[in-house]
Amino acid sequence: MSTKQRYAIPVDATEWAVPGSFDTVFKWEYQEGSDALRKLYEKGKNLQWNTTTRIDWSQDLDPENPQELPDESISIFGSDLWNRLNRQERANLRRHMQAWSVSQFLHGEQGALICTAKIVQQVPNVDAKFYAATQVMDEARHVETYSRLLHEKFDLAYPITPPLKRLLNDVLSDSRWDMTYLGMQVLIEGLALAAFAGIRDTAKNSLAAAVNAYVMQDEARHVAFGRLALRDYYPQLTQPERDEREEFAVEASYLMRDRFRSEEVWETLGLPVEQCVEYVDSSPDMREFQSRLFSRIVPTIKNIGLWGPKIRRAYSNMGVMAYADLDSDQLMENDEKVAQEFDARMGRGAEK
Repeated sequence: MSTKQRYAIPVDATEWAVPGSFDTVFKWEYQEGSDALRKLYEKGKNLQWNTTTRIDWSQDLDPENPQELPDESISIFGSDLWNRLNRQERANLRRHMQAWSVSQFLHGEQGALICTAKIVQQVPNVDAKFYAATQVMDEARHVETYSRLLHEKFDLAYPITPPLKRLLNDVLSDSRWDMTYLGMQVLIEGLALAAFAGIRDTAKNSLAAAVNAYVMQDEARHVAFGRLALRDYYPQLTQPERDEREEFAVEASYLMRDRFRSEEVWETLGLPVEQCVEYVDSSPDMREFQSRLFSRIVPTIKNIGLWGPKIRRAYSNMGVMAYADLDSDQLMENDEKVAQEFDARMGRGAEK
């Protein structure tokens, strides 16, 4: 069965073309560059893995709670709407919410695949081209992994959400190489890391937990790639140029926060959309969840030097300023450690 037949919402056009124009840059100096990026490139080469052999795909998912996540992860949990649902309706909601979430991971990973291929063409440094090439392979593997999870285990999918599609459109259509880094490597990948962690750390289904642990091992390097490239470049920009990038980061942050309203799920299941969204927007638990999504973004934004009054004010309004002083390198090391622990539980080392 094709993906189109699995979509919960009818999808007429299964292709999306983003118009754009940018320069493809060749570089004839092959030795100069960043030692930190070269080290990251070496790590990227060493940590390549095969989703077919590293992940145990034989495990089935519980149809009533595929990833065995706590019900608190459902954004309307605790509301009058949730309390009125019977057992079968709750089981159906769990399946659709989780399929919707994994679908957005899948679409986002394809966006990362295309953005990173664009970075290979655009970026003016050879060491950055080298690392970006390893990330292209990483992203292809992630698309394969989430696609397999949806097709084989859920047999259900959702189209890309409008906020994510809008942000990808902005990133892909911008001709400046650093905006591709900022939009994808820092913002989209940073938010994805936090969302993956929520499943990795709470799912009782070992397949779901392992998928996200292994993807996070790669994604932590990808965010580091954006951080290393931009923290050297942004000090060279004029203040108006930095202001423009801060404006973009603020708008993108609000877009990503709002993409978790899940309107498509409420509508598909016949639940009152406005009432569900109103509850999601006012729920303390959801506000805390949305805050945690920025735990990887905020310290990176500060580290690369986009830390003017506008962005600090926006993050203060979002309630995420507490993340500003987190150690991004330590977070990456922990993501790698957790993935290795999953390998140890499986009785093998990481596939190389």
